[in-house]
Amino acid sequence: MGEAASRVIPSTCWECSAYCGSLLTVGGDGRVTKVAPNPASPVSRGAFCVKGIRALPEATYQEGRLLHPLRRLGERGSGRWERVSWDSALDEMAARLDATRRRHGPLSLTGAVSGAAFSRGPVMALLLRSLGSPNWMINQDLCGGCRAVSDRVTGTAMTGGEDVANAACLLVVGRNPAAADPPQWIEIRRAKERGARLVVIDPFRTQAAEIADLWLRPEPGTDAAIALAMIRHLVETGAWDRGFVERHCHGFDALAARAARYTPGHAAALTGVPADDIERAAAMYADGPACFLSGHGIDAASNGVQTFRAFHALVAISGNLDRRGGNRRSKRPPGFRTWMDLLHDPRFRLPEAVANRAIGADRYPLWAGPLGWQTACHNSSVLEAMLTGEPYPVRALYASGVNIAVMYPDTRRTLAALRSLDFLAVAAHTMTPTAAQADLVLPKTTGLEEEEVALNQKVPCVTYTAAAGPPQGEARSDLDIAVALLDRMRALGAVAHEFLPWRSRDEFNRDLLGDSGIALEDLRRDGFAEFPYALGDFDRQVFATPTGRVELHSTLMERFGLDPLPDYVPPLDRRAVRPDGFPLRLQTGMREKTYHHSRFREQAWARKVSPDPKVHVHPETAAAHGVRDGDWVSIETAGGRGAVRLRAAVTDRTLPGTLTTGVGWWLPERPAPEFGALEVNVNAALSYTGPADPATGSVDTGSIPCRMRPG
Repeated sequence: MGEAASRVIPSTCWECSAYCGSLLTVGGDGRVTKVAPNPASPVSRGAFCVKGIRALPEATYQEGRLLHPLRRLGERGSGRWERVSWDSALDEMAARLDATRRRHGPLSLTGAVSGAAFSRGPVMALLLRSLGSPNWMINQDLCGGCRAVSDRVTGTAMTGGEDVANAACLLVVGRNPAAADPPQWIEIRRAKERGARLVVIDPFRTQAAEIADLWLRPEPGTDAAIALAMIRHLVETGAWDRGFVERHCHGFDALAARAARYTPGHAAALTGVPADDIERAAAMYADGPACFLSGHGIDAASNGVQTFRAFHALVAISGNLDRRGGNRRSKRPPGFRTWMDLLHDPRFRLPEAVANRAIGADRYPLWAGPLGWQTACHNSSVLEAMLTGEPYPVRALYASGVNIAVMYPDTRRTLAALRSLDFLAVAAHTMTPTAAQADLVLPKTTGLEEEEVALNQKVPCVTYTAAAGPPQGEARSDLDIAVALLDRMRALGAVAHEFLPWRSRDEFNRDLLGDSGIALEDLRRDGFAEFPYALGDFDRQVFATPTGRVELHSTLMERFGLDPLPDYVPPLDRRAVRPDGFPLRLQTGMREKTYHHSRFREQAWARKVSPDPKVHVHPETAAAHGVRDGDWVSIETAGGRGAVRLRAAVTDRTLPGTLTTGVGWWLPERPAPEFGALEVNVNAALSYTGPADPATGSVDTGSIPCRMRPG
């Protein structure tokens, strides 16, 4: 008999939150042999990036992938492991979590994932809640969190809904779509070809800046002053949408009074951008419809929420909210549940007295605890609890699909916190600096082995990710691990609440679809399902704020003692007191096409394209420090814990005095357990306890006083 024929399955890549449509060719042996873009996808329309095409299949089938549960032998971080069965691993995990719970209470248990942009987020949160703990950590305090909190308290609910195809003006702020979102970059170039105007606000000369009609190059962390000056321009010229503001906004007069202080000249003095250019940007945006596209550049500031608030207010008063060519609001088919809905579902809510004890909820209630965006914890405070026992002990951690030893600032402190734990389990695809610290390492499925259903934020559709083939080795999904673990915890009397009712991915996905009218079988056939979307139906929409309106003056911010109006706050490197000996500014978070955060550093093709961690240095700065292109340099920050070594790329893309670099570097070829993370990972030079956004507790990673020397 001949080999079974190949088949092509429509799917969605969930390597990142762009959710591009894909076509997976699956061989007769169940292995994916090709990943191609899906031209029919309403999300990506045939566009795709190299990570989805090449990195994800390699992560699934590469030599060195974790295929079986491993138990640590010897001291933590010793690099010595033994293979064990799933039954043995789960029995031990349940017993040790239960022992920690009995000794220190359920709040001593915590989890960590990247966030609720994927189903592992709510699965982790509901697993911990089932055990009586509100504590779980997400990476999004450093990526997207400030934007989401602003979107929530303002009531705009527009994150991800950029209608680039129909915009007359595109305002791109702190975002490099060419690296972060290639399908969107294609859209932007097509929009330019049909005559749309492009305004870019970014200290770094990105590819978008190079084709912009107007490029504003502010000092890092000063964008709020530009947004407020643009609001002032709209108010003074009458270019605001009076009808929408009067019917659907709260606090316009207060916002106008605040923005009045930001004359073009004043904003120019704060940002370094010429006053005429700020006025030109405002006029171009006012001549809409205009679409606002934002990125990590704003999140990286210690005033991230208020900076986003200023831009979200600009979108609202200009009439570009839920307008063709503007920023669509997030909607869903009636009866559909999102992953985020599960976090706030009354069925799965801890008693208020317990939920309010989530670490960080007392200081950052808009981020942590039951009122928080994802109900997660404040990460840095959780690490402190691991190290000091304050406000109470955190002694056990289960981390899945997240490399916190690399991705959290202050790598040494993070590693010390992990090593202090009574128990650490990590679910991962490969041995990372985080997994290397674990007592148990569990093999988890990849995005080619796990079925997902998700509401897309970019366009009105529900997307589907196929489990194209059987998991390699003994890999299991997050839900399968959680269900099996809870079965054992239940037998030990350790389950306080039944908050994870699903036994399979099929059952979980059908519950999300609910009575939306979208059938899982149709998604499996087509890869997506579009649904009707009415623009601007504001009289029927719900603005999820206390006033029921878009809150330019935020009553939630005011309730918690925060400034209810957007404002400019100087970034870290421009505060009144600057440390001696740190004359430069470090800006982190730059995206690379080949990597996603800390992922894929073990893949040879990616390392060939981008072999070393780079720091971009302006020629004037390089000359003043005796640095040439390609030299290794040592960088220290004022509040950091040590120096890191990065390879200098001398270029005028970055500002004089500013060092611009990415995140997530580690070297799998280096010795365990750190795999070079203390040497080449910029987070090893940063502090996780420095000045933070007052709403989210997010530390400044974009304008940090630093110094550089060759070597």
